[in-house]
Amino acid sequence: MMSRVQKGLIAGLAATLAVSALEAANLYFGPWAVSFPRLLSVMLQTPDVMAVGWIAHVLVGTVVLGPLFGVLCPRLPTDTPESKGILFAVGAFVVMGLTVAPAVGLLGGRPVGIFFMGAGFGTLAWMIATHAVYGIVLGSVYGRLVERDRRVHAPVGGATAH
Repeated sequence: MMSRVQKGLIAGLAATLAVSALEAANLYFGPWAVSFPRLLSVMLQTPDVMAVGWIAHVLVGTVVLGPLFGVLCPRLPTDTPESKGILFAVGAFVVMGLTVAPAVGLLGGRPVGIFFMGAGFGTLAWMIATHAVYGIVLGSVYGRLVERDRRVHAPVGGATAH
């Protein structure tokens, strides 16, 4: 039986890979908006090394947000794992957009600003959409892992722990 943190780690990896595919499409076919790995590389003071942004993107999405979701998921106020994931991911974006983004970096000579508005409205919309996708995948995978544990480890004649 996996802990909630382990389930969150796996769900975070799956969600990060899904969003990474969207970001790669944005870079390859677009760009429609400034990519999140690009914004992260600017925020980490390495604007010319986008690999730093990609590494940060994968680490934060997998190792930080995934396990944090695993811990918080039972306490989130919605009904389905997917809606809990969306609430969590968009909430994480709001916290980052209000705290970290305004505190660091310039993008094209302009401050990144609150909610990355220095990168334009299209980037804000892209960020909200990709965070919602991250949340849907995060919640879905996490919910499936919880259900799998319930089915496999349900005591005969007893109630489940969750």
